[in-house]
Amino acid sequence: MNKGFAIILVSGGMDSCVTAAIANREYAMALLHVNYGQRTEARELKAFTTIADYYKVKRRLVADISYLKEIGGSSLIDQKMKIEHSSSFRGRKIPSTYVPFRNTHFLAIATSWAEVIGADTIFIGAVEQDSSGYPDCRLSYFRAFNKLIGQGTKPETRITVKTPLISMSKRDIVIKGLKLEAPFHLTWSCYKESKRACGRCDSCILRLKGFSEAGIKDPTPYKK
Repeated sequence: MNKGFAIILVSGGMDSCVTAAIANREYAMALLHVNYGQRTEARELKAFTTIADYYKVKRRLVADISYLKEIGGSSLIDQKMKIEHSSSFRGRKIPSTYVPFRNTHFLAIATSWAEVIGADTIFIGAVEQDSSGYPDCRLSYFRAFNKLIGQGTKPETRITVKTPLISMSKRDIVIKGLKLEAPFHLTWSCYKESKRACGRCDSCILRLKGFSEAGIKDPTPYKK
């Protein structure tokens, strides 16, 4: 069976890893990673590389948009801002870890690359149901972006952004990943630390919640 050709955005976290596992069933993959000045940039890049090696993906692109750090506005890229140590704010406000309009930068790069290399699909591991509530992780956002692609690319271009995890809980994402033998042991989710995960930032809390509810031990090492 001839596979289609897709670009998968892989941050190095559990969601993008499971997304790659899903895409790998039906597509030949090209993997995209973006450095944007985040606190754990080097650790995320390591996770991306090992995941790409795991799937034996030869076509890779690591893009640098460190200008986002110059723009600021997020505790992920501004060391002067504090990363919240609790998910208790969820549902009341957008957390400080939201990087303004970040996914649009990511998807613009992916769309440009897709148009050049002939990929017809872009996968991104965005989650709306069980997430931090970032506005650019909503299904309505991705529907709008797909319309933008149609308006901003060549007439013969057909590229679609797919979000297979968008309505899944973290528990279901863990279970799905296990079924697909996704390499969770290679992933990194912590917003703050690069050696042992803090276990307190929102990303860690969501990850731990997913593994706990799935009844599976998280392979990530955490601070005691």
